[in-house]
Amino acid sequence: MLTEIARRAAVEFADTKAFVTEHGWSITYAQLDRAADEAATGLFDQGIRPGSVLALATPSNVDFVVLYLAAARLGAVTAGLNPRFTGPELRACIDVLDADLVIASPTLAAAMGPIDSSIAVVDAGDSAHTVAARFRVSDAAPVPDLPADPERPVCICFTSGSTGQPRGGWYANRQLQAIADLDTGGAWGGGGHGLSSVAMAHVGFMTKLPWMLASGRTTHLLERWRARPILDLITRYQMPAITGVAPQIALLLNLPDIAEHDFDHVKAIVAGGAASPPALVDEARRVFGAPYSIRYSSTESGGIGIGTALDADDDEALHSIGRPRPGVEADIRNEDGTSLPDGEVGELWLTSPAVMSGYWNDPVGTAETLVNGWLRTGDLATRDDKGIFRLRGRVKEMFIRGGYNVYPMEVEGVLLDHSGVAEIALVPRPDPVMGEIGVAVIVPVDPSAPPTLDDLRVHGEATLAHHKLPEAIRVVTELPRNASDKIDRRALARVEAEHPST
Repeated sequence: MLTEIARRAAVEFADTKAFVTEHGWSITYAQLDRAADEAATGLFDQGIRPGSVLALATPSNVDFVVLYLAAARLGAVTAGLNPRFTGPELRACIDVLDADLVIASPTLAAAMGPIDSSIAVVDAGDSAHTVAARFRVSDAAPVPDLPADPERPVCICFTSGSTGQPRGGWYANRQLQAIADLDTGGAWGGGGHGLSSVAMAHVGFMTKLPWMLASGRTTHLLERWRARPILDLITRYQMPAITGVAPQIALLLNLPDIAEHDFDHVKAIVAGGAASPPALVDEARRVFGAPYSIRYSSTESGGIGIGTALDADDDEALHSIGRPRPGVEADIRNEDGTSLPDGEVGELWLTSPAVMSGYWNDPVGTAETLVNGWLRTGDLATRDDKGIFRLRGRVKEMFIRGGYNVYPMEVEGVLLDHSGVAEIALVPRPDPVMGEIGVAVIVPVDPSAPPTLDDLRVHGEATLAHHKLPEAIRVVTELPRNASDKIDRRALARVEAEHPST
């Protein structure tokens, strides 16, 4: 499926720039297709065959795209490894994969150290002719195309590791086709310019590359996401949508001259990957003059899930994750999988044609997560009588204070409305009397005058039950984040367990 779309794009958009780097060089759709053919020949010479597993531990550059396309032409499975993973995390991923070949940049190869798999170290190409040069064979006939197989594995996307060691969700041709259809309705063309806001190893790139190619757009790449050049690209190319994760939107808004720009061309702001606080949504809508859509999904859901409508009222837009997107069903269930009535807190379950086939080499984890075609997300949520879903935190993040359940995200949503709080995470701390109590870890708006614990409790007591209010506070300059820019709650909870705040 990926090969078919790339070949068609090479014909329909032959001379259109497919990717443009921040260093000024670009590669057209025709050049991209030719480079993938030549790299496929080189990978074949390295022993890559249908069913082989290729791990890519490289920066998010054109080399990654070429090698991913090349592996798909051979029927191999590509696993992207986030370049922000630590050496131990990278080794853990490779151990899970039992990879036939690991292709890594010099920096990431050094971070991994010795591994059991074969490894090839590559430097990034700096032109359409040098990209993936180590593997390209230009004087041989292209490898023959494989017969269509909807169930053939194509890619493996690793989770962020926020609840433990990363696990690799794998996707076949049928899911990539479904994701392309759900995101675009199967339409071709459209062109324009866009950004890649996540690492290429992320599900938001690997499973969505087919529709990106089918759109014929020009995608601009940065070696790492930085607010100033991103804003320059958005305004220079009059991009109609601002996309990214919530922290990236916040960084754009923090640019000192943001209000001086004309954003009449922006028609939508779309953010996923991390929670969007109400204050952020409100400010983004005001500054960019466009509606803000919160997207909820996961690695396991194929990046397709639930979202707030662009025409949503303030309650939906600011305080929910919206409704299931077309083609997606969602439900709230208890521990035994029984559906719960509206208003009850339970685990959010999803089903759609985009949901992963399973965790690679992890049948136990797969059986726990996929149940009769439904995905157990591990997130707690409620659904109201309008069909709108609201998150309450992770199942494993819920803690019990004196016999009562506390859902961190519910508390954070209330306390974020305090004028002195820029960011907050509520984490449990062991307590000899109550078992656990909540600690509010906050980044203050004004570091010289942060809100006190009493300030937060007074602010929250009208909305939250007494047992949900924080009983300790820790003021920090920033919240720790993992490789996917999600708050690292495990690290925060570990700090409270080992070094309790006062």
